[in-house]
Amino acid sequence: MQNKSERISALIELNEELENYFRNTIIPKLFVDAHLILRKFTPPAMRQFSLKYTDVGRPIEDIKENFRFPTIIDNIKHVIDCGEVLEKEIQTTDLRWYQMNILPYIVQRDKKTNGVIITFVEITMRIRDLKEQEKLIAEHELLLDTISHDIKTPLTSLGLTIDMLRKLPEKGMERFPVLLEKVENSLTKMQQIIYELTDSREQEHRYKAVEELLDFEHILEDVRLTLAPQIIESSGSIKTDIGFSEILYIRRKLRSIIYNLVNNAIKYRSKERKPEILIKTHREGDFMVIAVEDNGMGIAQHNLNDIFGKYQRISQSGEGSGIGLYLVKEIITASGGKITVSSNLGEGSVFTVYLKIKN
Repeated sequence: MQNKSERISALIELNEELENYFRNTIIPKLFVDAHLILRKFTPPAMRQFSLKYTDVGRPIEDIKENFRFPTIIDNIKHVIDCGEVLEKEIQTTDLRWYQMNILPYIVQRDKKTNGVIITFVEITMRIRDLKEQEKLIAEHELLLDTISHDIKTPLTSLGLTIDMLRKLPEKGMERFPVLLEKVENSLTKMQQIIYELTDSREQEHRYKAVEELLDFEHILEDVRLTLAPQIIESSGSIKTDIGFSEILYIRRKLRSIIYNLVNNAIKYRSKERKPEILIKTHREGDFMVIAVEDNGMGIAQHNLNDIFGKYQRISQSGEGSGIGLYLVKEIITASGGKITVSSNLGEGSVFTVYLKIKN
């Protein structure tokens, strides 16, 4: 009798602790039992999903519309059946983004899953920030590229012109030395401007390019969050096979490489099927190899050599400036790597990136 009384007391105490936990958290959380009955929710969840106290004890099926996420019941069942944590980004009808985590609620005594605890962490601002960063990075890279490629050429020509002027006879050209000096001064100023702009990344500013040890899966997660609206709108899926993950590289550059390749895989998808993207990594000698494979429109063989050209767009479907793959190649080759592509029109493409591994 005493043991039964102790068990009841322990159960009451445990329930009170759970109540206190749910009552005081600032994060929207739900507790759904193994029979798919809503048992508890936090005050933030009550406000966010328009729940009422009378909803406690109701089947989640009856109030699933409150969550504006059609597969929530299937996700709950999956976690209860397999006992694994499920993480997913979802967007509600008010256009807010949340990181939804569904965790199995395990009864330690029986070692059985007796329901799930669902948490919702808002990531709307993070997604917006990542998208804005990607836009600024692309603009920044294009500016530097334009300076280094388009302006350096006329500067070189100007320098050659000065050398030719030096070799001309000065007889009858009293002002020649003065004019030559002005040309030289202009050239020096232009070179200084180029130096300040292209090498500003070595100074302290928001785009400081510092190599750091990166985890590829973290970079991929940022890209996936940035492109979450496009992935969901296209009903696309991204699968991974990560065989090699860490590399010393510049964070924003690696993000730009993966962002552009995944974005293109979604943008140039086939109208006949949902986009499926497979991203694989492995080590090959002194290189980290990243393969991005899609089942999209594909590229005709005679166009394969043109896709990395500046402002080149093989397909006119969708928006784009034609600089994405150009910038990707510039970033990769500048760091001692290379990128290749294989494709069949109407079947899909595989872009393979080789990044030099530095010790």
